[in-house]
Amino acid sequence: MTDPVKLEDEAHDIMKRKQEGIDIPLNRNVQAKTTSTFLEYVKLVHNAIPELNLSDIDTTSIFLGRRFSAPLIIDSMTGGTAKALLINGRLAELAESYSLPMGVGSQRAGLVSEKLADSYTIARKKAPNAFLIANIGGAQLSSGLSIDKVKKLIEMINADALVVHLNPLQELVQPEGEPRYSGVLKCIADLVKVIGVPVMAKEVGAGISREAALKLNEVGVSAINVAGAGGTSWAGVEKVRAESASERLKTRLGELFWDWGIPTALSIIVVRRALMKLPLIASGGIRNGLEIAKCIAIGADMCAMAYPFLVNAVQSKECLYQFADTVIAELKSTMFLVGAGDMKTLKSTKYILTGELRSEVNEY
Repeated sequence: MTDPVKLEDEAHDIMKRKQEGIDIPLNRNVQAKTTSTFLEYVKLVHNAIPELNLSDIDTTSIFLGRRFSAPLIIDSMTGGTAKALLINGRLAELAESYSLPMGVGSQRAGLVSEKLADSYTIARKKAPNAFLIANIGGAQLSSGLSIDKVKKLIEMINADALVVHLNPLQELVQPEGEPRYSGVLKCIADLVKVIGVPVMAKEVGAGISREAALKLNEVGVSAINVAGAGGTSWAGVEKVRAESASERLKTRLGELFWDWGIPTALSIIVVRRALMKLPLIASGGIRNGLEIAKCIAIGADMCAMAYPFLVNAVQSKECLYQFADTVIAELKSTMFLVGAGDMKTLKSTKYILTGELRSEVNEY
């Protein structure tokens, strides 16, 4: 029988960690320091004769059999706190209104406490028709989380898909981290066979290599989210937490590996070259519609944002909707300037690689 006192203590610890996972990115500078997404090295070619009207541009995107208004996912962010309840509620309303997919943060907290589960279930309450993505960590699968419990996570939000987040760097630095990844591929393969919804894999800011992508494809994932380096550093977030907890070694590791990872643009290109047909999501430091267009041009099918949505969601519903309108307008404007009237044309638009990105791509 489970000890209710231990469960309550575990719920309190998770809630504190989840709250810090919101507060630190919002209030401390934990963005990449010495690296970038490499998207600045992707140059789209201007078309002086676009032969289309801005009003005719169609950003409709098809992903995992569903049609969305734009190639934009509200990426997995948070859950497990009162503030997360507010944030996920606002994000879900946006997903419903704009016909965008939405992921929730890691749901292990929802298994520990029904009270914490509310911060996830709010997503389906506010977005009855949206494409929602459940979320669990690879480290938790490797540590023995059962398929029945993963099914509970999917049922918790009546999810349309499941993402397994792969965050070995974060687990390494996190004071409570579980850097146990032995057998994770078999765990993912087992999920794919029985879980009943598409299973995706995503990194958490350190990127997916060609070799990792090939292995994920072999076990049957339905999509990969590269989540490359250049945006929020989760090693940085955990370094701040480790410092507060007087964890000397963890603090040192967080500082050392702050900018560790594969830049977003590089990860997109190498994974796309390795897997021509697997649906590919670009994320990691994407901040505007121009960068979304660049990601689509170099091989992504969809793009995902977390930090920009978080910043606006905590301010107000109005700020959140204004941000979404701005990003979609920026995407349409870029498409107009390159003469791409739809996603299919944007995928084949000409681009030029420069600088470090060009050099590193040539190494693969």
